[in-house]
Amino acid sequence: MRFIQSFVPPKQKSTSTGVIPALRGLTWLQWAQFLSGWIAWTYDALDFFSVALTVNLLSKQFNQQVSAITTAITLTLLFRSLGAVIFGVLSDRFGRKWPLVCNLLLCSSLSLGTSFVTTFPQFLAVRSLFGVAMGGVWGLASSTALENLPVELRGLGSGIVQQGYALGYLIAAIINLTVVPYSSHSWRCLFWTASSVSFTTAIVRACIPESAVFLRAKAIEREKGSNTTQKTKIFLRETKEMLKTHWKLCIYAVLLMAGFNFMSHGSQDLYPTYLESSKGFSSHSATIATIIGNCGAISGGAIAGYTSQYIGRRLTIVICVLLVGSFIPLWIIPTSFAGLAAGAFCVQFGVQGAWGVIPIQLAEMSPPAFRATFPGVAYQLGNMISAASAQIEATGAKHIRETVIVDGKPTSVADYATVQGIFIGVVAAFVIVVTILGPENHSSHFEQHKTAFEEGGGRDDAMLEGEEGEESVGGSGHSIREVEGKKSGV
Repeated sequence: MRFIQSFVPPKQKSTSTGVIPALRGLTWLQWAQFLSGWIAWTYDALDFFSVALTVNLLSKQFNQQVSAITTAITLTLLFRSLGAVIFGVLSDRFGRKWPLVCNLLLCSSLSLGTSFVTTFPQFLAVRSLFGVAMGGVWGLASSTALENLPVELRGLGSGIVQQGYALGYLIAAIINLTVVPYSSHSWRCLFWTASSVSFTTAIVRACIPESAVFLRAKAIEREKGSNTTQKTKIFLRETKEMLKTHWKLCIYAVLLMAGFNFMSHGSQDLYPTYLESSKGFSSHSATIATIIGNCGAISGGAIAGYTSQYIGRRLTIVICVLLVGSFIPLWIIPTSFAGLAAGAFCVQFGVQGAWGVIPIQLAEMSPPAFRATFPGVAYQLGNMISAASAQIEATGAKHIRETVIVDGKPTSVADYATVQGIFIGVVAAFVIVVTILGPENHSSHFEQHKTAFEEGGGRDDAMLEGEEGEESVGGSGHSIREVEGKKSGV
């Protein structure tokens, strides 16, 4: 009983009676900021999975083995940490809006560049640079989306934002199914689509105002007469204070995200290749199974994010990961399309259900003034540790073989099923243990904290002064009129 009670979230003061009243109370600006963060992450994922879906086509294009093509996935994951540091720091120092706009424009440029490469070294170089750009998007997108929502909606919002990742995969799979096979430009169509949509998202974000938290903070600093140099010095000092105080939390968050990224990349990156190579499916059938799996992911993320608001973040994660483990046999044993597609749906429901809690779990766990840098860097360092997931599975499958009947003849093929089953099982156990041992700060009002460029922002108890306004932005306790008034000098 004591073990179960350790998962129960503490009671928090609420300004709303539930999700429906909170949804009804959202302003158009809150909707716009949330959707801009969600769309940014969705189409960033579209570009990333464009490589995973076309591994065999890229292998033929560049005359390379599958394990060599997966090097591009590894390099993208490795360089995402650098992007998380660069754009996370810029966001916590200067605000959410313009760093995210620049980040998306860079993603668009590099995605377009990918479509025009002609050699394998060029392909690897561009995907490495794309990793830097992609690394900045998640921290900025999730903080933009969640910090402007009322506390009551952050669990649901977390699940929806994170499943932009699965939705991006789903859209890429649909394009790969309906456009790529019939186009003379083949796999390049995917990257053209990703580039154009990332560019459009950047324009949309540029038209939406900055987060209210940063408008308030900038207005206060302007009243104090603080200049850019002074605010930068304060930011550096508060960052140092945060790292000195929370270095253990930083290590824990990286370990947690390493486990989560091993689980997601291990179950997704080579899934189409697994169906084609081990199960003998056509590329068309493998893509349809991928689409079904991502439908499970999207539904799992939204449901788990919503549920976490009531039963707690860690307990929801543990339940979802246990579902993953229980459905691994259905994911790898069947030989029929229906059985494997059902397994994909159930496994991805669990994997992305657990992931749906992560944006808000990391935001609430983070030092409040560093809600872009801390979650983003932890996420991407975890990605860096798990970067070799696809290569580990591809290499393992080269050494673990199985015999199947192809055209009436016994044929030795790579046993991706066994490799992925073992891999995901071990990782799921690791994630459960790390989650149980970690902290939870359920329904934290982090938007009431000072920003990183304000004096004392690096301390956990550095809260804003003032009482709640009537038109609260993200539950910050400061009304839209109050923020705009400060901005205009009223």
